[in-house]
Amino acid sequence: MIFEGFELCHIDVPHGRLRVRLGGRGPALLLLHGNPQTHAMWHRVAPALAQSFSVVCPDLPGYGGSFKAPASPGHAAYSKRAMAGDMAALMAQLGHNRFAVAGHDRGARVAHRLALDFAAQVRKAALLDIIPTLEHFERADMAFAMGYYHWFWLAQPHPFPENVISAAPDAWFRAHTSREPKGDDFFHPDALDDYLAAVRTPEMITGMCEDYRAAATIDLEHDRLSRADGEKIACPVLVLWGAKGKIEQWYDPLDVWAPYCTSPPTGNAVPTGHYLAEEDPDAVLRQLLPFLQDG
Repeated sequence: MIFEGFELCHIDVPHGRLRVRLGGRGPALLLLHGNPQTHAMWHRVAPALAQSFSVVCPDLPGYGGSFKAPASPGHAAYSKRAMAGDMAALMAQLGHNRFAVAGHDRGARVAHRLALDFAAQVRKAALLDIIPTLEHFERADMAFAMGYYHWFWLAQPHPFPENVISAAPDAWFRAHTSREPKGDDFFHPDALDDYLAAVRTPEMITGMCEDYRAAATIDLEHDRLSRADGEKIACPVLVLWGAKGKIEQWYDPLDVWAPYCTSPPTGNAVPTGHYLAEEDPDAVLRQLLPFLQDG
């Protein structure tokens, strides 16, 4: 049984209803998942974190059991700004006016925007296996295009990628996640069932594609404006990445993140591929717990 002792519920925010897993007590901690997953990706670290924190694990808009706005020309519903607003509203509904956030993959992109747009609420931010979206696109080369081809394919106009994925969603999921050395062997069966149930839903496939369309359009507009205005993450930042993944091959993540933060970020690689919290939860907790507890 995963998430033993946690409560599963649904909570309304301005744009729709979120599926949320809640557990623990103490200072508030928001955990945001990546693609093509759900909040279930945190099941190996959330119980340990719940010993010290009030842990909040939502499915992001467009994913899992949360609301899924339809495709739209401007993709505004899936901008990281809109998602960040929904996450801030969720935490406010739960009575958490100040909280830490840890995000992986797409969730880390939401966490980045959350730390900018809701700086007064976010006390710390942990960003797992990403560099800023703007940096990815501005540094893009052939290696990036080949390794992150899905960024460009999922962002193609609706409904082209949706139709292809919907024809064989399980096969697509396994092909996508098997880019890692061990494939999906490290996914707990219950978590994998949750991921596959979601990806078999046409509305979730559209939400996922809209997330990537937003990243290639409206998110870049917001990020460029933030950079031009000198907006930076004001809270302490922890950056973690997989030593066997693409980030390690292409970038020095701490150097890339430094100009986006008012104080130098801390962090290092952990001995995993992309799915840090599921591949080696102990290594993630060794970094995450001291960072969250300090101060």
